[in-house]
Amino acid sequence: MTTGMPAATGDILSAAMYNGLVAYTLNPQTGATYTTVIADSYQVLVTMSNASANAFKIPTNASVAHPVGTVITVLNIGAGLTTISAVTSGTTTVLSAGATAAQPTVAQYKSAACIKTATDTWYVVGAIA
Repeated sequence: MTTGMPAATGDILSAAMYNGLVAYTLNPQTGATYTTVIADSYQVLVTMSNASANAFKIPTNASVAHPVGTVITVLNIGAGLTTISAVTSGTTTVLSAGATAAQPTVAQYKSAACIKTATDTWYVVGAIA
């Protein structure tokens, strides 16, 4: 997570905090499934690296309360397709312009941004199929 994020009222912006605003923290994942955590909410690049198909899951707001406006960036560096979907599809809505609106896929060396616009609503944009 970026140093000093999120900031609180009365915090003084230090050089480390300011310099951290222009850099991503890497969260490398190599497993078959990854579910986002609250630490992914602030300037984090989640890399998916698996030779087989894998899943990037977005939990319900009740499980992980990412703030509205959160953008989680996913970069697939593995050979397997990464499918982005909700942990609970009846509660969390994932929308995209991909071939399957509720479960977009990201090919190797492609990335997508998952943008939270409401309590349990996410839009996925980027290099999706």
